[in-house]
Amino acid sequence: MAIINIVGTAAGVFTTFAFIPQIVKIRKQGGDDLSYAMLAVYFVGVGLWFAYGLILRAPAIIWTNAITDVLVAVAIVLKATHRPRGGSEQRRASTSAAKESEFAGD
Repeated sequence: MAIINIVGTAAGVFTTFAFIPQIVKIRKQGGDDLSYAMLAVYFVGVGLWFAYGLILRAPAIIWTNAITDVLVAVAIVLKATHRPRGGSEQRRASTSAAKESEFAGD
């Protein structure tokens, strides 16, 4: 395997799997801090890279971007379906209570 293919494959693998922690975060905390617009633009951009890889017949570009588009689609579905445990209202209430208790001690 030529060095250019090794570097391209490694770059694709790292950038593809860099999205996995975001999916884990959405599952645990919800996706309120991510916009649908950003996810949509990212999805389209990765899809265009996939098409570019098909035109070039470059397996590293094809596979990594196909997997990334699946991961982005998963993130979109999770954002739409997963809410943070306890809900954002409960988090706000506990944050307010914590701040009030800090001031009560003064």
